[in-house]
Amino acid sequence: MKNNRTKPIIGRIEKIDFPEFSIYNLDAKIDTGAYTSSLHCHHIETFDKNDSQWVRFNVLDPNHPEYEDSPYSCPIHSIRSVKSSNGQIERRYTIKRKVKFFGKLRIMELTLTDRSEMKFPVLIGRKFLTDKFLVDVSKIYLTPKEA
Repeated sequence: MKNNRTKPIIGRIEKIDFPEFSIYNLDAKIDTGAYTSSLHCHHIETFDKNDSQWVRFNVLDPNHPEYEDSPYSCPIHSIRSVKSSNGQIERRYTIKRKVKFFGKLRIMELTLTDRSEMKFPVLIGRKFLTDKFLVDVSKIYLTPKEA
């Protein structure tokens, strides 16, 4: 385990970039109560490619200012049962993608789900946060400004 003094402190809301989707500066809710991270998507469908399962989806939704009507596809990492915010168990496709978070390019595991009823399009859970960050819930947007 890293020494707490060397871990960056993040707030309860931070910015995140998805360079593989050409989406930048999205608001992300930091949720230490959630195990997995999730990304707001719609038109989620699976297909076979090169003898493996892939998923095709649109990131965000037409009401979001960053939305572009472009489908994305990538291999399915896993399928998980996740308890949603309303207490229902949902089966979700999980993908791994590069994200830029807190000044560094990292790999994030994300479940794909419709978050249109939620305030934030991205939720960052503790699987991604553990041993990398400390969370100060009294702060927001602590991400360092790039030079």
